[in-house]
Amino acid sequence: MRVRRAPVGAAAAFADAPRPAAGLGWRQARWCAVDLEMTGLDPHQDEIVAIGAVPIEDGRVVLGRASYTLVHASKRSQVGAVLVHKLRLADVADAPSLDQATDLLLGALAGRVPVFHTAAIESAFLERLFAARRVRLPAAVDTEMLGRGWLRHRDGAQRAPAHGISLGRLAQALGQPAETPHHALGDALTTAKVFISLASLLDSVTPQTVGSLLAASERTTAVRRFGPG
Repeated sequence: MRVRRAPVGAAAAFADAPRPAAGLGWRQARWCAVDLEMTGLDPHQDEIVAIGAVPIEDGRVVLGRASYTLVHASKRSQVGAVLVHKLRLADVADAPSLDQATDLLLGALAGRVPVFHTAAIESAFLERLFAARRVRLPAAVDTEMLGRGWLRHRDGAQRAPAHGISLGRLAQALGQPAETPHHALGDALTTAKVFISLASLLDSVTPQTVGSLLAASERTTAVRRFGPG
């Protein structure tokens, strides 16, 4: 009989950290907005080249504990990806290893609910990465899905976007200044601010909890990220 090995190091601390309960009010929960830059969109072939993480507590960004790292890559980014994130192979040649970057991310997400924009993309990469550490990526809130729901409520189903909405467009619709686009830390910070705005707006209609915001994010659909934004 095979015995499943337990996670160790940063993965063990991540696994042991208690998760926010589904019924907890969203402002009482701890969250972390995460953004990745990759060499392309295929998690089986492409690699992560940068990670940004911004914690959220008491309904506010905790900028002083934000983290960012480049990640060493062994393959060149696809042309479309380089045109977006501007990271060449030479730029990440001396960057921390994927193992080191994963430790940083595990620490940032311990005891928190992940927040992504277009969660299917980030999740596809991180689920494989976390599985290699013998832990599971927790269910995440998707600001794209929350944003589309909010726009349907604000504008009506006929005028709301039928497909994806970019992070920059959503921030603009919410009156939030976007940080440096297609930079992992800048996009993580924009995602955090967009999440706080959306959660606050939704909370003004119906009290929001961890569970309600996760439920509103369940139907994630992967869309092209390296297109017009």
